[in-house]
Amino acid sequence: MESNHTNDSITKVLETYADTVWRLCLVYMRNNADAEDAFQNVFMKLNQQWPKFNSEDHIKAWLIRVTKNECKNQLKSFWRKHVITIDEVISPIENDHNKEVVKVVMQLPTKYRDILYLHYFEGYKVNEIVTILESNESTIKTRLKRARELLKKELVEGGFQYE
Repeated sequence: MESNHTNDSITKVLETYADTVWRLCLVYMRNNADAEDAFQNVFMKLNQQWPKFNSEDHIKAWLIRVTKNECKNQLKSFWRKHVITIDEVISPIENDHNKEVVKVVMQLPTKYRDILYLHYFEGYKVNEIVTILESNESTIKTRLKRARELLKKELVEGGFQYE
């Protein structure tokens, strides 16, 4: 994509990546109102800055990085109210087993939750997560392994049955 943008290019990016950005906002913000604010700010930044993108993957990675930073900034904000409504995050999920897994994932420390989300919900490979989170490969692999172990432990302790 070129650095000059039009309404059509913004519309195309919004149509393509809105769902991904929205879900990531919900994961971080944990309620619809704050997620809406973060979502809107991400796309306002895209419209204002519109960096030169080399590919579709570059656009998606940029949006995820900006979304993550925007949410973290909002969470640090003095005005942030600590309202956690986990049911709003998982309400679109139909399967009860999936709801339980998502609840446990949401309770994990951020460094594990981010990696699990990107790997399992967005389908990123380890090398792509390295780029998005601006970390090194061994750190990501270690955190992914620990996140899986912690998730399994929490699920087993919570009575989750594996099929």
